[in-house]
Amino acid sequence: MRALCDLLGNPERSCPVILITGTNGKGSTAIMIEALLRAMGLRTGRFSSPHLEDLTERIAIDGQPIAADVFDDLVAQLEPMIEIVDGQLIDGISLTFFEVMTALAYAAFADAPVDVAVVEVGMGGEWDATNIVDAEVAVVAPVDLDHTALLGSTVAEIAAEKAGIIKAGSRAVLAAQSAEAARVLLARCAEVGVEVRREGIEFGLIDRTPAVGGQVLRLETADGPLGDLVLPLYGAHMAQNAAVALAAVEAFLGGRALPPEAVADGFAEVNAPARLELVRTSPAVLLDTCHNPHGARAAIAAVNEAFAFEPLIGIVAMMADKDVTGVLEVFGEAMATLVCTTISGNPRAMPAAELAQRAADVVGHQRVVVADDLEDAIEQAVALADQAGPTAGVLIAGSVYAAGQARSLLVHPDDPPA
Repeated sequence: MRALCDLLGNPERSCPVILITGTNGKGSTAIMIEALLRAMGLRTGRFSSPHLEDLTERIAIDGQPIAADVFDDLVAQLEPMIEIVDGQLIDGISLTFFEVMTALAYAAFADAPVDVAVVEVGMGGEWDATNIVDAEVAVVAPVDLDHTALLGSTVAEIAAEKAGIIKAGSRAVLAAQSAEAARVLLARCAEVGVEVRREGIEFGLIDRTPAVGGQVLRLETADGPLGDLVLPLYGAHMAQNAAVALAAVEAFLGGRALPPEAVADGFAEVNAPARLELVRTSPAVLLDTCHNPHGARAAIAAVNEAFAFEPLIGIVAMMADKDVTGVLEVFGEAMATLVCTTISGNPRAMPAAELAQRAADVVGHQRVVVADDLEDAIEQAVALADQAGPTAGVLIAGSVYAAGQARSLLVHPDDPPA
């Protein structure tokens, strides 16, 4: 990454960066940070992964995916440099897809140019390609078990890897953490001598009230409590992500509070696709990207609070390298039926029959249905919900990739809001 960025003229140094790691909540927190910065009149770049439907979603300028022709031009400009770097590396190791996408993002932000970049770590932290920058603000969303084969088998080991984005000269913003993760993260902050803001101490969620289309928040800010903030997202976890996002922007501004109207305007404009997104009604169908037990618990709690479906029909597709049984145990407690399917064209996806067997081991065969693909799964789940009556609902979850493929089937640009 350093070799490639050096050849490109170090675009990663062209603007200040807010870098976000964590196990769950990175993407939605990044979207909220971006919305608040734009409400302050700043031009933003945002890098996220994976995408839902189109590759260009990963690189956003002023809240919009980069134009396809601009993306193609960037690829053409970088291609000779990529070949040079690949030619210098030993043992046949070449730049990965994610490393190239990261370089493309930093180049796009330099070309735009943007005032600030909001960058979501791909995996871990210290050795992630995004961490080539020395972030102005290092944000750590909640840390839990995920990618254990690569990051470590304990929360402490994973936290140590994620703590690598916290460097001397940055400001750290820490979401509420388990004691195991907090010890590691705070030790890193002390080691490199950075200012730290902790959820529940320097900032946090004071109160929230569920509302139609989302919730109303009251947050602790640098200037004290600020209420009547409308957030068009569901669940306590999203309210906490909003508190983290606001603290991150305040840290970026040197600890200064944002004008209340900017906070209100920024949160009101948040758009986070596939985060308990209602994509159709009669019956209601929701999409969510949760893919580990921690995220699944948060999503189910939010569904129960905001919708109270009776029954809840689940469409589940997962990657084979995830904690499949852990997620199915969470879903099994809330879903009357699990329609198990697979993700098309992804070699990491667990086959539908295997997932169904794993689900049957958790909830019994009588509550499990197998579907060949997502389209078939949606048809079967909707039919089950129709049979159950007007209080039934459908949740599609278990993978970011599944949410993206389902969204392509169910959401079209010209459709009116669900």
